[in-house]
This record gives sequence, C-alpha cells and structure tokens, in this order.
Amino acid sequence: MQEITPEELSEQLRDGDGGPLVLDIRHEEDFEDWQIPGSINVDVYDELTEDPAQAKEALSELPREEQIVTVCAAGVVSETATEVLQELDYDAVTLTDGMNGWSRVHRNAPVPDDLDGTLIQVARPGKGCLSHVLISDGEAAVFDPSHYLEEYEAILDEYDAEIVGVFDTHAHADHVSGAAELADRHGVPYYLHPKDALAIDATPVEDGQTVTVGTLDIEVVHTPGHSEGSVSFDVAGAALITGDTLFYESVGRVELGVEAGIEDSDVEQNAATLYESLQRLVDRPNDALVLPAHDPGSPEPPVTATLGEVRERNQDLGRDREEFVRELASDIPDHPPNFQRVKRTNVGQESVPADELAELELGPNNCAAE
Repeated sequence: MQEITPEELSEQLRDGDGGPLVLDIRHEEDFEDWQIPGSINVDVYDELTEDPAQAKEALSELPREEQIVTVCAAGVVSETATEVLQELDYDAVTLTDGMNGWSRVHRNAPVPDDLDGTLIQVARPGKGCLSHVLISDGEAAVFDPSHYLEEYEAILDEYDAEIVGVFDTHAHADHVSGAAELADRHGVPYYLHPKDALAIDATPVEDGQTVTVGTLDIEVVHTPGHSEGSVSFDVAGAALITGDTLFYESVGRVELGVEAGIEDSDVEQNAATLYESLQRLVDRPNDALVLPAHDPGSPEPPVTATLGEVRERNQDLGRDREEFVRELASDIPDHPPNFQRVKRTNVGQESVPADELAELELGPNNCAAE
C-alpha cells in the first residue's frame, strides 16, 4: 500500500497548481466540521467498512488526470479506499494517519515587520493555530507553542538563538500547550498570568509589566474575557500578539472557562470584561500588526493584518457595549472537541499521557465567537 506523509502532502499543496486531489471519504458532517483545505468529500465511509465493492460506483466518477490522496480520521478506512481506487486503475495513495497526521503539520515563515529583530510565525493548518518566535540580538522568546516542540527547536537552531522565555497568552481550550515543557527543557521562565496558572508552576505576569528579549521590550497587557488570565503582548509598539482575545474578523468566545468548571464568572460577565479589554487594544497605533493565536481560514504563514485593517474588517469592534455583550452571550457556536480536558490540562488540573495528546486535540479549534 502506497502512502504519503502529512509533511509531504503539505509541501505538495503549498506548491499550488499541480498538486494531488485530496479525497476525504469520511461522513459528510465530519468533513464539513473539519477538513484539509481544497479537499473534496465523497462519503463512502460506510460502504468501505461494510462492503468495499459498493464504493466503486461513487469513486469511479473521480477525475483520472491527477493523483488522488485518500483521507479519513486515522488513515485506516482510507487505505481501503486507496485499494479500491487502484483496482479502478487510479493513481492513489493514502495519507498516513489521516486527519490525525494532518493535525501534526507545522509551517513557518518570517513576519514582515519594523522590529529590530525577526518574528517567525508558526502555523499549524490542521488546527488553525498560530504561534510565534521572536528573535532579537541572539535571544529568543516563544509564544503559544504547540506540544510539537521539535518545530520550535529547529527555528532556534536555524537562527542560532538562545531562548530566554516562553509565553502563553492564556490557557488554551483547543490544543495542549507545549510552553511549560519547552521552558523546562531550556531552564527558562514559563510566563502565564496567575488567573490561568491555577495548578501549574509558571512565572506570573501582570498588567503593565515589561519583559525584554534582546533589544526589544514586550509589554504585558491583561486582556481577560476569553479567559480570566488572557493577556496580549505589545512587542515594541510594532506588533500585538493577541492570543484569543482579538482575531481578524472575530473575538474570543467567552463561555469555555465557565463550562469547563474552572471559572466562577458567568458568560455575560465575561463578555462585558472582554469588551473592556478590547478597548485597551484598539486605541494603539493603526500600523501595529495584529497576530492572534488562531486563524483557521489562512493556514499559510505569514498571516497578518494591521490594527487599522482589523478595525475595518471586524464587526465586533463596531458594536456598543450592550450589543456586544448580548451577541456574545447568546450566540454560542460548537465547542472545540474535548475542550474541558484540554483546558484543565493547560491550567495544570489534569495530566494527559503523551500518547493520548494527538487524539485529544483532533478536530477544529472553534475558539472564536461567531
């Protein structure tokens, strides 16, 4: 059985024209919830598991001029799809580990900015996650890293930079943070606001505090609402690392900490708090780059927008306080998968074995309000 690794597929899809046809054979509702960008869905999952021959009619309608990469959740049923396609004389291969494998893919690229240093954005297209590595004068800081630490170690090696701190903007609800482990590995501080460091050893940050990396000052801006300990980082006035507080076309949802049982507030209180937090960000310079922790619609780094552009694109920023609170408290989208366990893990209240992390994180992030 021929296979293609998620990393190989990612590179082929990045090349644009001429890439393979990605065929997702999962149920339609699973595909609509979470898929590889540009893939198509032919829902023959049941046929492939019960009697593969029944899938031949639907699969034989696929175009024949390009290679087909079959995808399912874990790369098992899609192997059967590949076998059926090969029997039909298609050039077909299977994506190793399916969507589970796709969730591991990371890409990185420098962010165009006016900083006295280098800012690298690391995108995880299978999760819509964005993290950042700041390098200045031989020193480095990592913001919102995933638990796939080799991705960040490679960047540090490439730039020959010494890591001096690891930062989380908040206790994430969609993926397990690798920040504490990365900091421990290098013997440097792990910075997290005390309101989110409920049972985890972290160096506390507070509003107005400044942390220096190389020649650059990073201002801590406490921006609660999405979580009680959410912070944004103002990097030398040129970039705003906003976590899940401010996205390009939305803002952070406000009920996850409440429903995970780790916050005593209610949804309306959190929405009002988030409104006040956003006011602390929107009056900063128009040309400051906004760098959130997620952007599921743009998996190719660098993904950037100026604060001025975000003001124009983001309808939530145009709402008055009453409308803002009403909209965020009443319109609750689907939750990120396993968000309670993920959230409790990131605040230190639960420990997940390393071999369970990939499965725990499967699915879309869904951390933005809709």
